Amino acid sequence: MTEPSKEQLAEIMRATLVERELEYDEEPPGAFLVRLPGSHKLATMTWFVIGDHSLHVEAFFCRKPDENQQEFWRWLLERNAKMYAVAFSVDVLGDVYLVGRLPLSSVEPEELDRVLGAMLTYADEWFDAALELGFRSSIEREWDWRVKRGESLANLQAFARFADPANRNPRRAREA
Repeated sequence: MTEPSKEQLAEIMRATLVERELEYDEEPPGAFLVRLPGSHKLATMTWFVIGDHSLHVEAFFCRKPDENQQEFWRWLLERNAKMYAVAFSVDVLGDVYLVGRLPLSSVEPEELDRVLGAMLTYADEWFDAALELGFRSSIEREWDWRVKRGESLANLQAFARFADPANRNPRRAREA
């Protein structure tokens, strides 16, 4: 059986993305930057790059945590054990990515759909929890700053249960 060419694999990728009505750019040929719309994280920009031996999948998740780093890294590692096709990884700066490599034989609509779904699920559903673990104090300060200036709190509502001073631990609020 003959291996499909990179162009054939790219055509499968294009057709799958179009069928699922996902926005994407392909530059250079065989490298797809796909916009996965979310509800917690507005969008996850995900690379699918057809290589000589594998399909590389990668998306930025969040920057290096400001606080609770040990707990944050542990939380990521616990998730890695349960994930499909991709895992959390960090770059030299400590920023967090979702990364995976799949055999070229997996470049078929059903498997691509599973991987797209996994990327969206992990990036979107776990985003708020990751931010709370690694950026709680920053979110609380941002909430206070916006209230003081009369700015919108719309994109911070997911964190109201801890960021709104009315919901904060009284001892913690005094320390801030």
